[in-house]
Amino acid sequence: MKLPRDLPGNEVAKLLTRHYGYRVKRTKGSHTTVTLAIGHNRHSVTVPRHRNVRVGTLDGIIAAVAEFLGLSKHEVRNTLFG
Repeated sequence: MKLPRDLPGNEVAKLLTRHYGYRVKRTKGSHTTVTLAIGHNRHSVTVPRHRNVRVGTLDGIIAAVAEFLGLSKHEVRNTLFG
């Protein structure tokens, strides 16, 4: 599955919130930080609030989420965009 090329940053943050339980921690300038807490472990991801998030940036966000959750990038990609 190819990554979407026209996905706004606000939508990426919403998808992470909806599917994995991330919460918006803060918004500063043109970036939003979303955080997920599982037990004593916390994971934060910074999402640019640009009109279209670049494919490489989106791939990096997916990789970070997959690594923290112990899932494959393919699984995360299918959950978010499938």
